[in-house]
Amino acid sequence: MIIGAVLTAIFALAALLSVVWVPHDTSVLNISQRSLGISGAHPLGTDHFGRDMLSMLMAGARTSIAVALVAVGIGIALGVPLGLAAGANRGSWLDEIIMRGNDLIFAFPSLVIAILITAVFGPSALNAILAIGIFNIPVFARVARGGALPLWTLDYVMAARVAGKGRTLISAQHILPNIASLLIVQATIQFSLGILAEAALSYVGLGAQPPTPSWGRMLADAQTMIYSEPQLAILPGLAIVFMVLGLNLLGDGLRDALDPRLRRVRG
Repeated sequence: MIIGAVLTAIFALAALLSVVWVPHDTSVLNISQRSLGISGAHPLGTDHFGRDMLSMLMAGARTSIAVALVAVGIGIALGVPLGLAAGANRGSWLDEIIMRGNDLIFAFPSLVIAILITAVFGPSALNAILAIGIFNIPVFARVARGGALPLWTLDYVMAARVAGKGRTLISAQHILPNIASLLIVQATIQFSLGILAEAALSYVGLGAQPPTPSWGRMLADAQTMIYSEPQLAILPGLAIVFMVLGLNLLGDGLRDALDPRLRRVRG
């Protein structure tokens, strides 16, 4: 967990720093400085357009994290209430509609959804957010419903119902706080998947558009120079790998720390 937290913090700090400062302007092309090696002015060299690689990686982290974070937020904001509603009305027509709607969204991967959105609105980071966010909704709905169902049979929930509390109030006051740990762990998992999805969408031209830096776009630009200048692909590739690795390790650590069943097993 510590390693995951450190890796995640490094990339998060780089993304936050890039909002106010990067070593070199990533929107400026300087062909006279193209393909430079490591130097004091360019710690990671420059790309084939003369842009500083360190600055591109920092700004790319900002794009990837922002897209994934907002997409996860969409999934939580819409998916969790739907899952709680389905769990509170198990076996009803509402539960059936919500779960069959989830199955319908799962039938279309985020890339297919992005293509559909792009066909109407054009490629952009916003469309990538919508595509990934829509795919996150059924994920959080299933997690919330699955976590809520066993709780509805417990004594304190039955007592709340006897006291006259409605299903919505019980879900908000008693169910949601007790499944928060499940949602937090799932959020870290979806965050890492969002990073991958954003990179994939940008790689095929459906995500962030130039001059906005993106790790996926950097990989796409470097694919024709993989043998002559491999560092142009290796650096953004490593950034994606370590970011996703950090989030996965962090998610595993949070699961171990927050799941009381795992704590009892270790004890």
